[in-house]
Amino acid sequence: MAENIKVDIRSDFGKGFARRMRAESKIPAVLYGHGTEPVHLALPYHATALAARHSNALLELEIPNAENELAIIKDIQRHPLSRDILHIDLLIVKRGEKVEVDIPVTVEGEPQSPAVAVVDIQEITLLADALSLPEHIVVNVEGKVEGDAIYAGDLDLGDAELVTDPEFLVVSIQVPQVDEADLETPGSEDDEEAAEDAAEESSEGDDE
Repeated sequence: MAENIKVDIRSDFGKGFARRMRAESKIPAVLYGHGTEPVHLALPYHATALAARHSNALLELEIPNAENELAIIKDIQRHPLSRDILHIDLLIVKRGEKVEVDIPVTVEGEPQSPAVAVVDIQEITLLADALSLPEHIVVNVEGKVEGDAIYAGDLDLGDAELVTDPEFLVVSIQVPQVDEADLETPGSEDDEEAAEDAAEESSEGDDE
């Protein structure tokens, strides 16, 4: 379901203007697609940030003096430290249209101990209905054992089409390798000797 976002059209540009917009709790954005000229917008920060928590979020943009547009978030630029949103790219989509998107991989379930699930690629590229894009692709590893592997072609994608090479390894089940040196605790030999001495003393005391 699309999130309704009221937007403003902006005509000023530059870093100074962008900073002023952010000070007013607005996000600079550009809307493009379907052969149209790019439109520069200002989005309300709070509502947009909430929607942007979901990958490939679908927005219905209420544009002044124009028809509403459906768009998906294609790219988000964030501040490297605060992670605040600095800029957003929006792609126009139409009802019934299929779009190519990258969908994150999520693992659920637990493989048989001591094996663990290792995610080999973080995202899968799909061609999917613009109005029903999956938020993530779930890979179930419940009961899997060491050596098991899940490839892109093994995934249940519903009505979506796989764009990623089906031979790409998505999740592998492995047993972590432990260095024997890591298992040795400093002073462990001394502890063993002390324990042996204590046992001998105890034994001698019992014999007396």
